[in-house]
Amino acid sequence: MENTTNEKVVICIGDIHGYVTKIKNLWSNLQNQINQSEFESAHIIFLGDYCDHGPDTREVLDFLISLPSKHPKQSHVFLAGNHDLGFAAFVGALSPPADGSMFSATWDAHKSSEEIEGWYKGDGYENMHLQGRRWGGDYKIKFNVNKGQEFKGSVYNAGSTFSSYGFPHGSPDFIKAFPSDHNKFLANMAWIHEEDDVCIYAYQGTKCCKLIVVRGSFVNGKDLEEQMKSLRERDTKIPEVKAISWRWDVRDMHEELSKQETILVSGHHGELHIEGLRLIIDEGDGLETNPLAAMVLPYMKIIRDTDTYKLE
Repeated sequence: MENTTNEKVVICIGDIHGYVTKIKNLWSNLQNQINQSEFESAHIIFLGDYCDHGPDTREVLDFLISLPSKHPKQSHVFLAGNHDLGFAAFVGALSPPADGSMFSATWDAHKSSEEIEGWYKGDGYENMHLQGRRWGGDYKIKFNVNKGQEFKGSVYNAGSTFSSYGFPHGSPDFIKAFPSDHNKFLANMAWIHEEDDVCIYAYQGTKCCKLIVVRGSFVNGKDLEEQMKSLRERDTKIPEVKAISWRWDVRDMHEELSKQETILVSGHHGELHIEGLRLIIDEGDGLETNPLAAMVLPYMKIIRDTDTYKLE
């Protein structure tokens, strides 16, 4: 795979969900399949959900944190997933609301779910964001019929993340012992990424246009700029950020972006979906048996952790 027209290479990597072997294998396959100079200067965008489900969240974060020093000519964007926001809220990595309000003000909108989701009530809960309490909670429903497996601790399946750091699910000691470099990583996650002049090879030829990367996408019928503004500002007074947490209501291309010829990339949706300039890259869906995929632009090339290549 080699670029002959000098368009920058952008690699979008889907949801890792605590599987360090998957991301290491995928990274190796990317190195093997992309021209070396292009790979080492590539723009790498991780689409969020680094934690939960799988057993290796701590090792996944160590791996991601190491990338800028190992590949200094690359640029890296780490988008926040809904699981990551819950994680960040629990360990105190979310910035307080800019308007001076308390995180406890986020609880009321979902108060009816508190009992069944078993929101966290341990040390420090008094001013914890709603998503942190949900993430560290004790979900009363124990089996996920959609995925055919048991829930691990909370509605977010966060039990495996606690275990990867050596703590039982919901332990307040986890907050006190949480590594400072991991806290910084979670605190610095982007909620949206925007970039001009990204190229994509389409049936009609090469298109170069604006790229927007957002976890889920935008709600149609609501003002696009207003939604983007709250993401740029990382507005933590919002109890549930729809563009990050919702699925079907934010799956499709926003009607305003359809008119502007914009590449819109997301993870989150549990599928690989390519429709024009709307790209969804999340084959893994948090399941151990599913592959971890990446999309390489401008080539529109899908590379997976499970791919095998013959050495020439």
